[in-house]
Amino acid sequence: MIKVSSQPLRALGGDTVVYLVRQPESTAPACPDRQVSIYLEEVFSLGDFSGKADEKLLFYLPAASRGKGKSKSVRFLVVGLGSEDPDSELFRKSGGEIAKAVARLKVGKLRIQMIEEESGAHLAESAKALAEGLVLGTYRFDKYKGKESINGEEPKGIQEIIIHSSRAQALKKVVAHGEFAAMAVCAARDMANEPGNFWTPSDFARMGRELAEKHGLACKIIEKAAMKKMGMGGVIGVTQGSAQPPKMVVLEYRSSGRKAPTLLLVGKGITFDSGGISLKPGAGMEDMKYDMCGGAAVMAVMQAVAELKPGGVNVVGIVPATENLPGPEALKPGDVITHYNGKTVEVINTDAEGRLILADALAYGVDKFKPTAVVDIATLTGAAIIGLGHHRTALLSNDDTLAERLLAIGDNCGEPCWRLPLGEDYKKQLKSEIADLKNIGGREAGTITAAIFLQQFVGDTRWAHLDIAGTAWNFTEKSYIPKGPSGVGVRTLIELIMNWE
Repeated sequence: MIKVSSQPLRALGGDTVVYLVRQPESTAPACPDRQVSIYLEEVFSLGDFSGKADEKLLFYLPAASRGKGKSKSVRFLVVGLGSEDPDSELFRKSGGEIAKAVARLKVGKLRIQMIEEESGAHLAESAKALAEGLVLGTYRFDKYKGKESINGEEPKGIQEIIIHSSRAQALKKVVAHGEFAAMAVCAARDMANEPGNFWTPSDFARMGRELAEKHGLACKIIEKAAMKKMGMGGVIGVTQGSAQPPKMVVLEYRSSGRKAPTLLLVGKGITFDSGGISLKPGAGMEDMKYDMCGGAAVMAVMQAVAELKPGGVNVVGIVPATENLPGPEALKPGDVITHYNGKTVEVINTDAEGRLILADALAYGVDKFKPTAVVDIATLTGAAIIGLGHHRTALLSNDDTLAERLLAIGDNCGEPCWRLPLGEDYKKQLKSEIADLKNIGGREAGTITAAIFLQQFVGDTRWAHLDIAGTAWNFTEKSYIPKGPSGVGVRTLIELIMNWE
């Protein structure tokens, strides 16, 4: 738990103190602790530290040099913020840098001095981002490693973090918000890191029930028999090659407002994707355990929503979960399936399976909950990686206002998106001679045609699609983003919900 305190920093003790400093034009960075300032002046004169962004300086002051009434700490870390006015992302990165710097040290109690000259709103956003970076930067997944693999001992981690500010009372709520959001991201990373044999559709269902029991959410698990009865041909078709039964997890959060609008979130939950009969190449297929990152994001967002309890908006999260394997009863290229809303689809490629399960979930969610808006999130197309690399999430939407909000929130969260167009010309690529649609439209504009496919299942509802194929793992290297799953989209969706009007 990250705490906020207005007590004098030197009175708090602790084994490590962190100061965030700006970079002056030609002098040493200023620090409220005179002892530390003297040290910085000496180091600056040697040209070793000036306070540039992401620059770090770790040093120790022995007890004899600290003097009576001075800092009780012995280990000091100074982190530079650069010369420009820092934005939220810089504080988030600084939090990650702090976490990385102390990870190899036996730090138990970490104390951090906030920059005090920030305006009220800016200070709050900075403190929130710092909290996010601290939590996200400490993330690690070593569940399946023995002690020998992690340097022969169990990592203890930081036991206590206190952010110091004279305006502590105003920061407590936003810091807690940042911590809850970051913990949700870590939960999404944990789900994605689990191997395919330890995270199956049944585990999504188990987690849904656990979240409902712990936080008072409503939870419904739609089983295979019910899917067949409801006409969910997309999920049923994709799951035919797997021995694992499919699950559709439906979680509901109801705010206090009886007439509050409803936001529907849908996340792709393919717990392992071999491509089915249209088999993927063997090289790199182990990464296809990550094909459920969209579903993980939705589950994590529902966890955060249950903890943060936003007012004025109801939230429904749906995760259609299955494996996509080439078993003896697997869906074949050329097969025709019928979705929940009655649309028929000719399956040209069984490796374009994510859109098939999302189609049923979207159609069901729109029909059942009559949402004001719907956002789906999925590792949907390799074309998104070709077009945008691993730096931006592809965003497509039928509503300009919703799209603009997601773009702005994504930029502020450090999860940038890039909007791609929709249109009837692209829909022509999905024309089938024997069904309402084909499930692919060829190599050209693959991310767009995949979104156009999904659009056929939301009707006139305001809708946005986030294709995280390029950002769900191998995301832009940052201090607070580890190798492997990033948990992208979680904080963006939380901010959308918390600021819903």
